[in-house]
Amino acid sequence: MAIEHDYFGLLSSGPDGSIFWSETIELGDQSVTVDLTAPDQDDVSADALDIAASLIAGLESVDATARRSMLAEVDDRTSEVTEYILQQQETFGEDLEEVLVDVSGDAAVDIIRSLRLMSMTILADEHGGSEPFAVLEYALDDSSTDDVLLVNLGSDGGVQSVMSGD
Repeated sequence: MAIEHDYFGLLSSGPDGSIFWSETIELGDQSVTVDLTAPDQDDVSADALDIAASLIAGLESVDATARRSMLAEVDDRTSEVTEYILQQQETFGEDLEEVLVDVSGDAAVDIIRSLRLMSMTILADEHGGSEPFAVLEYALDDSSTDDVLLVNLGSDGGVQSVMSGD
């Protein structure tokens, strides 16, 4: 079977009924891998695909919302964002300024501004549920697959949580 959608085209299901779509989207000077996945195509509604398409089309706005959410957590000393920032400061030490895109003197703000959006994974079967509908993966260093921040979005596009991916 297959699902047809204006944005995604024909989404064919695998032998197990799962669907997968992947594309590389340009966001400024970054290339972002966008994946749409669902373990069972029967759990994917047309509304879920419409919302997924709007998240992709509005990726710049989605990215800005995620970064504002990260910034909002900086004042909380126990947040995973704060822990991530401290970890990056320790990892890079004196060389931190070399990886930052802007140096304002506020390390937390500079690190969040400098994070690269590596990927967005859309879990199309989670539309309307309490689990994340989309997960954005950020890293300060492109080559680091361990030191990442994950921003979980609901199907309304709102940030549910920010967590460390290590």
